[in-house]
Amino acid sequence: MAHPAVSIVIPVYNDPDGIRATIDSLVAQSTDHPHQIVVVDNDSTDRTPEIVRTYDKDHDHLTLVHEREIQSSYAARNTGIRNTDGEILAFVDADMTVPEDWLESALDTLQSTDADYVGCNVELTLPENPPLPARYDHHTGFPVEGYLESQQFAPTCCLFVRRAVFEDVGLFDHRLESGGDKEFGNRVHDAGYDLHFAADVTMYHPTRNSLRAHVKKDRRVGRGLCQLQRFHPDRYGTPGVPPRPSGIKRPERDLPTRDRLAFGALSRLLTAVRGLGYYEEYLAGDRRGDLEGVPRLLD
Repeated sequence: MAHPAVSIVIPVYNDPDGIRATIDSLVAQSTDHPHQIVVVDNDSTDRTPEIVRTYDKDHDHLTLVHEREIQSSYAARNTGIRNTDGEILAFVDADMTVPEDWLESALDTLQSTDADYVGCNVELTLPENPPLPARYDHHTGFPVEGYLESQQFAPTCCLFVRRAVFEDVGLFDHRLESGGDKEFGNRVHDAGYDLHFAADVTMYHPTRNSLRAHVKKDRRVGRGLCQLQRFHPDRYGTPGVPPRPSGIKRPERDLPTRDRLAFGALSRLLTAVRGLGYYEEYLAGDRRGDLEGVPRLLD
């Protein structure tokens, strides 16, 4: 497919079931709009690449590429961008699913608003008989609109960006383990581009159903907070003093008492986990000093 208008980039690492679900939903899009799907494997050690290759025969608009040098979802996204030529870049995480009209709805929003950077609505899906960590995740959710309004970014799992923006401000900061979505969105906002929330364009993300999954994520988030300060002190402050929680994902006060107490306790625990991750990164020092700064698309 020559010069597709939209390129969908999906980074993945060791998630064969998640990438299968995501690809199944993307190849079922009810649109004739030209688009390509680029899956970027971040050096998986399991069957993930094999699963992606099973789609090659029947879907010539799907491509598998690899990012083996840098273990970073942002490095993988950059590799995906460099292996596409779409005028619009869409980013989806492995394990997410989208309805059949997702791409058409997003393109309608981009055309009607003339926005350069669009965050989609994300709904979390619960398992049957959800445990406390799943219910907490579902309640606090993905407040994409709040992120855009108060922190000027959208998560990279639900993001559309015009290629011209990357050509102007650069790619994602591949040195970051977490927080690269915020750093990129802030850079786009500072450059004067329009950031927009697409309330009617919905994507689906499964909840994190175990305490272990939450701890793993929040520890990574804490490391990313320190890395943001280390690599971008002019915007995020000097390393050594972690930023205060934004409060965007704080449990609501009108919850039943039992849930309010349980969610509040879990929220405090995960705040402490982020602090642990922050100081682990702070004490470890700059482990990625050999990497260049924010890479450029045209380099």
